[in-house]
Amino acid sequence: MTSPYEDATQRVDALLSKPGRRILGLAGPPGSGKSTLAARLGMTYQDCSVVVPMDGFHLANIELERLGRAGRKGAPDTFDASGFVALLHRLRAGESGIIYAPLFQREIEEPIAGAIPIPTEARLIIVEGNYLLCDDAWAPIRTLLDEAWFVDTDKHDRESWLAARHMVFGRTQTEAQAWIAKTDAPNAALIEPTRARANWIYQNVALAQ
Repeated sequence: MTSPYEDATQRVDALLSKPGRRILGLAGPPGSGKSTLAARLGMTYQDCSVVVPMDGFHLANIELERLGRAGRKGAPDTFDASGFVALLHRLRAGESGIIYAPLFQREIEEPIAGAIPIPTEARLIIVEGNYLLCDDAWAPIRTLLDEAWFVDTDKHDRESWLAARHMVFGRTQTEAQAWIAKTDAPNAALIEPTRARANWIYQNVALAQ
């Protein structure tokens, strides 16, 4: 019996057996392990892949303050969804030369423009983010992905990992739990039904397989 990760690499190998650039999307709720899986795939396919997180399209804190949305950072309307879609169109079109993507820096809680170089020869683009399979401004994304996976993780594991992450970046345990209840949990409830739009469900066990 193969592990979920072995199954994942078999699916990637099948994608790469086709000519041209392939775009793989990893969706799922906060704390499901999307970034961990993307990083692991990026290492396995480091000779031909680039990981592009959706989080690079967080609106800057100053803009969230202006819009009155800073208290629920991470919700769908706290991202530049149109900018992310535009980047995927460029990646799909196969522009020559390096395309740059932004990176979200958790230490400062801000996006950094032009931090991820994507060379023309990168055949596998691994994009990961909460809202890849959602509606509204996010809807065009699904048509730009060659394959979409939904990363499914036990709720207790997800929320334990989220609490630990929030505390690493400065919140107290009480603040972390409050943020999960106020922001992460409602976002997870919004994302959960989108699993039906995925090609495959990646069953993540304890965030490490």
